[in-house]
Amino acid sequence: MTTVDLPLLPLGRGVDLESERGVECPGDLPAASDPDLVARARAAKEALGDQVFVLGHHYQRDEVIAFADVTGDSFKLARDAAARPDARYIVFCGVHFMAESADILTGPDQQVVLPDLAAGCSMADMARLTQVELAWQAMQEAGVADSVVPVTYMNSSADIKAFCGRNGGVVCTSSNAEVALEWAYAQKPDAKVLFLPDQHLGRNTAVLQMGLSLDDCVVWDPHRPNGGLTAEQLRDARMILWKGHCSVHGRFAPEVVDELRAEIPGVQVLVHPECRHEVVLKADLVGSTEFIIKTIEAAPAGSSWAIGTELNLVQRLAAAHPDKQIVFLDKTVCYCSTMNRIDLPHLVWALESLVAGTVVNRIEVDPETERWALVALERMLALPGKSARD
Repeated sequence: MTTVDLPLLPLGRGVDLESERGVECPGDLPAASDPDLVARARAAKEALGDQVFVLGHHYQRDEVIAFADVTGDSFKLARDAAARPDARYIVFCGVHFMAESADILTGPDQQVVLPDLAAGCSMADMARLTQVELAWQAMQEAGVADSVVPVTYMNSSADIKAFCGRNGGVVCTSSNAEVALEWAYAQKPDAKVLFLPDQHLGRNTAVLQMGLSLDDCVVWDPHRPNGGLTAEQLRDARMILWKGHCSVHGRFAPEVVDELRAEIPGVQVLVHPECRHEVVLKADLVGSTEFIIKTIEAAPAGSSWAIGTELNLVQRLAAAHPDKQIVFLDKTVCYCSTMNRIDLPHLVWALESLVAGTVVNRIEVDPETERWALVALERMLALPGKSARD
């Protein structure tokens, strides 16, 4: 099938499973032009009352954030859901791996709903379980697997978290990646870390926070035989980085940092650690989404900031802080395309379906995967310091 053969389907009106995975919608969505969407969302949420708890990720659209009971990063939201055991339905306005984490952490009587099943994460999709298992087998054949401790970023599928749980590894967030790596290197005298799935967070943490060199890091490419690495390279490495990245944060370029510094005197560059290493090196401050928000909130009036993270959040920060100059660290519009799949029509459809007694797009992690993923998550929660933050 070529691109010209692909059908043009109005949102929610029909399905072509060959052209796009996860787009099937059992029922018609409200039209995006429906002037009553806001009123319908409000009415459905009020009808459900305490039965429903709506989570809104920071990168979500404003029209959806308006109906969120809490906002935050992925792990914070999953824990917020777990703290509401009386809520029968958890509507997660985020992406698939986040809803999986919420299902793992919430009770058996709670049901997690993702308003659009096509709201995935390109980074998480870059590390498939079969690929990781093949990489592990190759490391065993190279004689290094006994030294490898797998560490996966929260932005990964439940089965990758379970893989880490089964193999003595741990989950980390962008806030506690350094603490997680310290834990991993303490597990074995000759420890190496396999860091999944974001190479940039792994590299930035290892080099800029742990004191490793770039030469200590190698990149495993799942699309090349043996990851594109020799057995000698695997033996010499201390950090084996999976070749994955965030499609949003990977766009930011060092030359734009230079241009903005020339254009805006005194501008401070604030970026997420998922950005490329050369961008992070040019930044003034680096930190998680929560860190970025708190930094801007605490910044003095009149200060200037160029922020390298998802555009919805940057625009929201600029609107909330008109006394500060806040600009986006990219020349082009750069929303998280999969996060933006969850719009007001999808939210209304999900809520109204619940009012009618139908649970749509439920996210369920199978018991065995949940058991081992929870092991890796609990190891993270046992770490000192920033483990409970994103």
